[in-house]
Amino acid sequence: MSDSSARPSSPSEAPAAPATDRLTLLAVRATAGDLPATAALLEALAPRIATVVRVIMGRGHPDTDDVVQQALIAFLQALPAFRGECAPAGYASRIAVRTAVAARKRSRRDRAREQLDLDAELHASAALSPGEERDAARRREVLRALLTEIPEEQAESLALRVVLGWSLDEVAAATGVPVNTVRSRIRLAREALRRRIEADPRLVLDLELSS
Repeated sequence: MSDSSARPSSPSEAPAAPATDRLTLLAVRATAGDLPATAALLEALAPRIATVVRVIMGRGHPDTDDVVQQALIAFLQALPAFRGECAPAGYASRIAVRTAVAARKRSRRDRAREQLDLDAELHASAALSPGEERDAARRREVLRALLTEIPEEQAESLALRVVLGWSLDEVAAATGVPVNTVRSRIRLAREALRRRIEADPRLVLDLELSS
């Protein structure tokens, strides 16, 4: 019998499932009040929560660090409601989106231009030219502003789909609604965007909607 069958996989060959299963197990134990499991789960998911908040807020936003802390607390408070319908990382991302959107609504009076750190963006493209990076940053900022002006469920679906780049199925699984409901929420959010454009035609260029 060959020894290769007993050889453990290298880190690059290891499947993602064990890590996901570990997080799910930690989440289940955390919902039951296991404090060490809660601490381990929070440690594992804190970087993801922070990244999602920074994507929604914009890293230059003066309240970003505070909102990261709020999102971490919100995640802990929401743990008892976790039922395993989606992965813990998705559950945490959804809470981070909702917390960040709510924070931007509270701070709409602060309209200072944000200094974006592209390294913190989940889907920044290394191939973009400086001009394309500026255009992409402007589009993200318009979307962030829109998120503060529409109903929470629409903002959440739009952020997960457009800002974080999730598939419709992933958004549906994370929000616990059918895919068609996700489509409807995103459509309504886009209609709100169109109304914004009617008030300010310059947004057509910002979002490249004329092409």
